[in-house]
Amino acid sequence: MITYKAMYKFLGDAVHAEVLDFAGVITCGASLEEARRLLGSALVDMAETLVLAGERLPPPDPTRSDPEADIEEPIHLLLTVASRVAMVPEGAVS
Repeated sequence: MITYKAMYKFLGDAVHAEVLDFAGVITCGASLEEARRLLGSALVDMAETLVLAGERLPPPDPTRSDPEADIEEPIHLLLTVASRVAMVPEGAVS
C-alpha cells in the first residue's frame, strides 16, 4: 500500500479533488463523497497506466500541501498483481 495526499476544495456546487503528490490525478464531484470516490478511481487508473507502460509510480511526498485546500487527507493506493501461466504439453498444437 502506498499513501499519497489528497486535497479537496469546495467550489459552490462542486468539490475539486486532487492527489497532490501524483501529477494528473484530478477530478471533480457534486459532493465530497462523490469526489472521494472519483479521486480513488482516478488514482487507480493513473497508477495502472504507469505500471503497464513500465514507468515508476511517483514517490509519496507527505510534505506536499495546498494552502487553498479545504480538506487534506491521506489516500491509499493498493494495487494487486496477477499473472497467468499456461502449461502446454510438448508437441501440442495450440
